[in-house]
Amino acid sequence: MYFTDRGIEELAGRRGQDVMSMERLADALRTFVDEHPEFETAIDRLATWLARLDDDEAWHAGDDDGEFDERDPLDEPHEKE
Repeated sequence: MYFTDRGIEELAGRRGQDVMSMERLADALRTFVDEHPEFETAIDRLATWLARLDDDEAWHAGDDDGEFDERDPLDEPHEKE
């Protein structure tokens, strides 16, 4: 387990049944960055990653093994030569 998984596990345990709109999440992330500007880059990357999750056809759980593809949806698509 990664160190950051502890926070994720706490979030799931305390708020796992909650439903939150993307707008409310965006507001919470803005507030967090206002209070902790040192995390601005990480929050920007997380928000961009969440926004683009469905853009990459390879990033889904429909693979034969039921696992997510290893590719990061933030990576620029590579052109075929």
